[in-house]
Amino acid sequence: MCCCFARSNKRRILLYVKATLTYIGKTLRAGAKLFVPLSARESIRDAIALWQRHSIDRQLARFRRAVWNLPVDATAQCLDYHVSITDGPDFYVQYKDEFIRRVYHFEAKRPDPLIIDGGSNIGMSILSFKKAYPKARIIGFEPDPQIYNRLKANLKSNNIDGVTLVQAGIGGRAGTALFTQDHMAGGRISSDGIIVDIEPLSRYLSEPVDFLKLNVEGQELPALEEASAAGKLANVREMVVEYHGFADAPQLLGKILNLLDREGFRYLIHDFDDQTNSHSKPPFRLTTQTTWFCLIYAKRL
Repeated sequence: MCCCFARSNKRRILLYVKATLTYIGKTLRAGAKLFVPLSARESIRDAIALWQRHSIDRQLARFRRAVWNLPVDATAQCLDYHVSITDGPDFYVQYKDEFIRRVYHFEAKRPDPLIIDGGSNIGMSILSFKKAYPKARIIGFEPDPQIYNRLKANLKSNNIDGVTLVQAGIGGRAGTALFTQDHMAGGRISSDGIIVDIEPLSRYLSEPVDFLKLNVEGQELPALEEASAAGKLANVREMVVEYHGFADAPQLLGKILNLLDREGFRYLIHDFDDQTNSHSKPPFRLTTQTTWFCLIYAKRL
């Protein structure tokens, strides 16, 4: 009964929005002056926003059903791109967050913005940047050799140019580190695993950077501290940092926010939706095993 009511309610909203837009269009075409009370305008905006959210949710539900159970190493379609994926769930989440929710969206001041993509994985973020800004110049970092090869192949198969790939992670110093692979999107620096190269962020901030993306699985603070100490973080205009609150690691979110404040950034914090990050949603349940994530959007105003 509740489901039927919800579907019926959605249909009524859709019909109301369509009827309202049709009325406005006819009135304007007739040359009449249109007077809409403020309360009515607000109701129309609310109805349109609600309809748009429902439409996006339906689109995502269809996409999830299509890709969730895809086998490992499958090739999937993402808009006009064909992407070699590691697994269905990670591909769905990256598409949802990066293409639909647009968590890495920024307003470029030039047609060929310089973008640093720390943690490129299979290339979904690079594809989203190139969709928004085809002339963007991108430097992408990926330390996992297997994921790096998939990333490189995805860019080649989709004829993506203007991208420099670096097979290394971003951290607090130049050198090497042990890296635990998960063969998906969660490999990270740890006390065991394979040896990977690490690059300091400051090395790539010698000129103005329009957008910095850091999704480096716990190396956010060391990377930012190194760039700040080198005096190079001043070259970054805008960024999104994904903070990883691993259960087995120190809590460093406060230090990151303090650093950004000292460097002259204003910031917003977003904790994704319940599909990507359910642990931060009420009712809260915090245990010694709780791992959570959030995005820090920072910009110089």
